[in-house]
Amino acid sequence: MNEIYKTLAEGYEKLAAGYRALAKDQKDEKVEMAVPAEPEKKEISIEEVRAVLAAKTQAGKRREVKELLLKYDSGKLSGVKPENYAALMADAEAL
Repeated sequence: MNEIYKTLAEGYEKLAAGYRALAKDQKDEKVEMAVPAEPEKKEISIEEVRAVLAAKTQAGKRREVKELLLKYDSGKLSGVKPENYAALMADAEAL
């Protein structure tokens, strides 16, 4: 068992030495982290939401669609705020 611990310790020592060498080589260089650009959020139109809701209604989920519209403070699609279209569409697709 002691041999395993010695092997692990030697491995960590080699790893630390490698990091020290990298730090020494890159002492003057600035390392910039690449930050992935946030994907643009596509605006969802009322027509897209209407199409999804119509498909769900035709699939026999009329009551559930009506409940979703009421959840977003309206009994009809035209009363739903545009900022809620994405959430409404996600809920509708989950039906």
